[in-house]
Amino acid sequence: MRVLWEREIQAEKIAVSPRPVWKCRSCPMHGKRPSCPPYVPSWKEAREWVKSFKKAVLVKFSVDMENFEEEKRKVLLWLLKREAELFKEGKLYTMALFPGNCNLCDDCPFERGEPCRMPEKVRPSVDAVGIELSSLVDIDFSESVLYGMVMVE
Repeated sequence: MRVLWEREIQAEKIAVSPRPVWKCRSCPMHGKRPSCPPYVPSWKEAREWVKSFKKAVLVKFSVDMENFEEEKRKVLLWLLKREAELFKEGKLYTMALFPGNCNLCDDCPFERGEPCRMPEKVRPSVDAVGIELSSLVDIDFSESVLYGMVMVE
C-alpha cells in the first residue's frame, strides 16, 4: 500500500445520493459487516452530516491486488491514524470513511452474528453512506487503487 496523493476538498463539493448505496447492494459483503448498509447512517442522514463540514481530505492509495485484503487493511489503518492525528490537532469531529467494507479482522465475528471486536475503529464505507466518488475524481478502473476520505471540520 502506498499513498499516491492526499487532497483537501471543500465539503460542499461532495455529492451524496442513493446511487452508491444501491451499488452496495450488489456487493457480497452487503449486510455482513458493520461498515456496510444497513448498519450505517442512511444517505439522507449522511447528506446532512456532510453539510455540517467545511472540508475533507480525499486520499488515493495504490494497492497490490495480489494481496488485496492485507493491503486494504493497511489503508484502513492509515485512515484511522490520519483521523487520530487530526483529532489531536483539535479537529474534534474528524472522521474517516473506509473504501468499502471493513476488514480490520482476518475473521469477522460480526458476519456470524457475534459482536464486532473493534467497534471503536469501524467507520462507514464511503459508498455505504452515499458519497459519489465520481463527483470528486475521475475513476480509472484500470488502476489498482482505493480511495478513502477523512471528514475534517
